[in-house]
Amino acid sequence: MSTTHASRAVLKSEFRLFGREPGAIFWILVFPTALITILGLIPAFREVGEDLDGRRVIDLYVPVAVLLSMIVAGIQSMPAVLVGYRERGILRRLSATPARPQSLLTAQLVLHGAAIALSVLLALTVGRVVFDVALPGQLAGYVLAVVLTAGAALALGATIAAVSRTSKIAQTVGTIVFFPAMFTAGVWLPVQTMPDTLREIVQLTPFGAASQALDQAATGSWPGWAPLGLTALWALVLTAVAVRRFRWE
Repeated sequence: MSTTHASRAVLKSEFRLFGREPGAIFWILVFPTALITILGLIPAFREVGEDLDGRRVIDLYVPVAVLLSMIVAGIQSMPAVLVGYRERGILRRLSATPARPQSLLTAQLVLHGAAIALSVLLALTVGRVVFDVALPGQLAGYVLAVVLTAGAALALGATIAAVSRTSKIAQTVGTIVFFPAMFTAGVWLPVQTMPDTLREIVQLTPFGAASQALDQAATGSWPGWAPLGLTALWALVLTAVAVRRFRWE
């Protein structure tokens, strides 16, 4: 069996296993859109706010849901799978087959990236159809921001998997990172409504910078190169750390 065929077999196998994980499917695909739906049912969140530049609170929460899907996939889902494989010796056994351990890592990145893409489409569709949230005014800029942020989120997940020797450690580290990530994404308070000093600090983080880029693209402007560049820089740095620290055994 060639390496290419072996890699495809690993991807198909991982796809089947991913489909048997209702928890991961719910939290990545369903939960972000469910959050929009619940918040959209609050009448005050559907009213235009003068302090929001003529927008509604629900308008601000669609990009938050987009970021939430990436946070769950990158920080909560993928590290647990990779560390579990390493703990059970699956990565070591793969090294003796045509399907190298890198094939499994690539399959996980592809599957979680695809799940994020589906979740983003679902959140945008429900926001538009149910709550009349405008689609991104600068679509190309929005897609670029989504791709860069997904890269940063998955790189963060790979870093957690790299520095965690066991599943319990990965779960603990993931939980420690998870809540600050949700805060900087604006889950509890949209970044655009934060006090100036707090917002400037938050926008230095990967999800805070991504929130700024997505908000600019959603309102029809090309995202600023500063938030795009900062998100890309986070993705590169985290990838470098993950590559340097990752161990197959």
